[in-house]
Amino acid sequence: MDLRGIHMWLVLWKAYNACQTAAEKSIASLGMCYSDFAVLECLLHKGALPINAIGQKISLTSGSITTAIDRLERRGLVVRQNSQTDRRARIVELTPEGRKLIREAFRKHERDMETMVRSFTKDERQVFLKLLKRFGKAALKDQ
Repeated sequence: MDLRGIHMWLVLWKAYNACQTAAEKSIASLGMCYSDFAVLECLLHKGALPINAIGQKISLTSGSITTAIDRLERRGLVVRQNSQTDRRARIVELTPEGRKLIREAFRKHERDMETMVRSFTKDERQVFLKLLKRFGKAALKDQ
């Protein structure tokens, strides 16, 4: 077995790509694109947020986040409001229809993602997460 760092990175990269493909397929089956799903999921779990904060949390550029929010607003899934504490900021929040849609969509996506790890025991999942976190921290430390 090749234990070199370059091989470990390659295996991680391939595994990530496989997981990303599965996640994209799951999201596409919900009838929405990744950016729309990510915005709605972020608002579901974080609550109402300024537009720029959503973009930072889901790694979208300001142009991409604005386009996604415009699209979701046209569909009646989100609304923008002026911030009460910062006149420059616009706050985005889910509408009741948006909340209902993303709750149902997220439950299905969560089930789909569970299939990727169903072969791991609880103990194996804990070890896996611990090792991935350590791997990520080491990669950041070396920058």
